Amino acid sequence: MPGAYWIAHVTVTDDAAYGRYAALASQAIAEHGGQFLARGGRAIQKEGRAHPRNVVALFPSLEAANACYDSATYQEALTHARGASERDLVLVEALE
Repeated sequence: MPGAYWIAHVTVTDDAAYGRYAALASQAIAEHGGQFLARGGRAIQKEGRAHPRNVVALFPSLEAANACYDSATYQEALTHARGASERDLVLVEALE
């Protein structure tokens, strides 16, 4: 079964609330076998809408990434992200 990527592009509008989101989201990602490959850091925007923060996590499968998103821990995390950020998130299955 191929792995999957969780790719988020984020503009943070409330650092304190987003910090609470990040702590819970990190816990949920780890609980579902995810590991961060990129988390912030430098980026060069070539096309589309730029966000100052870009995050990539690798999961063992698309199902694990989706289960993470649907988990109670991640849903609680989202209560802190809403209103504290503008976000785009996609879950993408990796090539075998």
